[in-house]
Amino acid sequence: MARHSLASIVALLGGRVAGDAQVEVTQVGTLERAGPLQIAFLSNPRYTSRLATTRAGAVVLGPGYEGLSKSPCIVCDNPYAYFARVSQLFNPPLPPVPGIHPGAHIAPGARISVTAQIGPAAVVGAEATIGERCILGAGCCIGERTSVGDDSRLYPGVIVYPDCCIGARAIVHSGVVIGADGFGIAMEAGRWLKVPQIGRVVIGDDVEIGANTTIDRGAIEDTLIGDGVKLDNQIQIGHNVQVGAHTAMAGCVAIAGSAHIGSHCTLSAGALILGHLSIADHVEVSAATVVTRSLRKAGTYTGLFPIDDHAAWSKNAVLLRHLSELAERMRELEQRLSAMEKTNG
Repeated sequence: MARHSLASIVALLGGRVAGDAQVEVTQVGTLERAGPLQIAFLSNPRYTSRLATTRAGAVVLGPGYEGLSKSPCIVCDNPYAYFARVSQLFNPPLPPVPGIHPGAHIAPGARISVTAQIGPAAVVGAEATIGERCILGAGCCIGERTSVGDDSRLYPGVIVYPDCCIGARAIVHSGVVIGADGFGIAMEAGRWLKVPQIGRVVIGDDVEIGANTTIDRGAIEDTLIGDGVKLDNQIQIGHNVQVGAHTAMAGCVAIAGSAHIGSHCTLSAGALILGHLSIADHVEVSAATVVTRSLRKAGTYTGLFPIDDHAAWSKNAVLLRHLSELAERMRELEQRLSAMEKTNG
């Protein structure tokens, strides 16, 4: 088990030590449950009172809080991000064990780095490319002519359809499907006619995709996921969607086809973006919000109807349905009032 003193952590990651810099820790923990060999963090002021009772060997916190802690501290400007770096230090990913499992199937013409790890029952299609130090877990299926960038890690059961592209250092969790057909159908004589989906999915570097998330291939042009995008579990990305760099989406977000999402956006759990809309950079969408129009300016947008008991909710819903009528009646009354004032004036 790796041991690091606070002094060595600061030498690697920056910040400054308040208290005994020679204190050693071996793992991260929470303020409530950490022990003497663990380092905790404080980023939310509402938990400040826990500094007095924590048993943590050290705490990461922001300027101005070190006087409230009985434990030695690392002081930095962004405690949560710093804590993430410390956790990475103590919990590095396991390196690949180079080699191809005897139970894997590698099609002729596939190019696999000698430093890659290919698990049991994995399938790599013809002319696919698997980069340096990649890990394909058990049962992964990589389609023909697909490429997976260096240092990417695909957990068991990931499916990537043909002709897709995954960048370097991707983390793709179990159950993800990349490149399935988008929902393209046309009505003809009372029957649905399938529109062939001939685009690809192109994913940038440093992207993480959560379990059971699906990203559809483009109908004609590609579906594009930018560098550094983070997708939670059970997200649906429709065909021809473009997601800008370093955007993050929480669980159960759904993006309909041909929507364009800017860079550095955050979409909270259950948000829905309708098709063919454009979302500007640095937009935050609150949980369960349905976005029905393009958002051209940065900012936070919320469209959540608050929960209530059913009877009250039903009454309010009826009022909402008649808002346009009420607004029109108000305009008529204002016009009448204005006319009366002019007559009497």
